[in-house]
Amino acid sequence: MNPDTSRVYTRKNHRRVRSLQPMDYVSPYIMVERQDACNSFTDSFDAAPVDAYIRKKRKEGLENFGLLHVLLAAYIRTAADRPGINRFIRGQKIYTRDRLVVCMDVKREMTVEGETTVIKPVFLPTDTADDVYRVFNDLLQEATQDTETGFDSLAKVINYIPGLVKKFVVWLLKLLDYFGWLPTALTNLSPFHGSLFITSMGSLGIPPIYHHLYNFGNIPAFLAYGRRRHANELNVLGQMERRSYYDVAMVLDERICNGFYYASAWKHMKHILKNPDILDTVPEVTPDIP
Repeated sequence: MNPDTSRVYTRKNHRRVRSLQPMDYVSPYIMVERQDACNSFTDSFDAAPVDAYIRKKRKEGLENFGLLHVLLAAYIRTAADRPGINRFIRGQKIYTRDRLVVCMDVKREMTVEGETTVIKPVFLPTDTADDVYRVFNDLLQEATQDTETGFDSLAKVINYIPGLVKKFVVWLLKLLDYFGWLPTALTNLSPFHGSLFITSMGSLGIPPIYHHLYNFGNIPAFLAYGRRRHANELNVLGQMERRSYYDVAMVLDERICNGFYYASAWKHMKHILKNPDILDTVPEVTPDIP
C-alpha cells in the first residue's frame, strides 16, 4: 500500500510570511527567545454539547472517541479559518505552514514507572473529526505497543553521548535549527517542532496547567485541558442548575500573530465546541497571507 504523502511534513510545507506590519518583523529581534514572548490564558467551555457529540461518534463506531479528538479537530478547524495560529518563528523570521503538526506525550502505561514517548500526527486543514480520530489513533496504537518508535531511538542515541559532548551537540543542533538546516527526518521526530503541543491533565485527574513553551524548536502554542468540572449556577429564571464545564489553559507565542487575532481564533474555536457537528463537514480553507 502506498504511503499517504499528505501526512508527511517537509520543508515544502512551510514558507516565509512577507506581508506583515513592520512591528511584526521587529518583535522577534526584541523578544529573541520564545520564553520572552509567552502569553498565557485560561478559559472554559460548556461540556454538554461536546459530551453529546462524543456519544454520537461512539454510536457511529468510533470506539474511544473522546475530548482529545474533539479539541484537536476544533483546533485544526480553527486553523483552517485563522491560519495565522499555525505560524512559527525560525531565525527571527516568521513562517507559515500548510499542515498542522501536533505533538503529544504518551505513556505506554498509566503508572508512575510507565514509559513515555512522543507522537506527532500530521493533519490537514480540511480534516474532519473522523480524519483526526483515524490519524491520531493509528499513531497512538503504534506508540503504545512494545515496539520502539523513531523518537525512542533518537532519544536513546542522544543519551549515549557523554555529558560535555552532548552539550556541544545540543548547541550545534540549535545553530542548525536557527538557519533551518536541521534534516527533515530529525525535525519530524523532534517533540520541539510542530504547530501545537497538547496535553491532557484530565487523564491525571487534575486541572489544566500553564505549560511553558520551549526555546529550542518552533512550537508556538501549548494547550492543556482538565477533567470535567461541575458548578451550581442560577439560570435566567433564578433557579439553581448544575452545569458541567471543561477548562483549558494555553501558552502562546505572541510573535506569530497579535492579541486581536488570537482572541478571534479562540472565539471561533469556542463556537465550534458549542456546535461540534461542524466538525463532520469539510471546511473551506483560508490561505495565510503571502
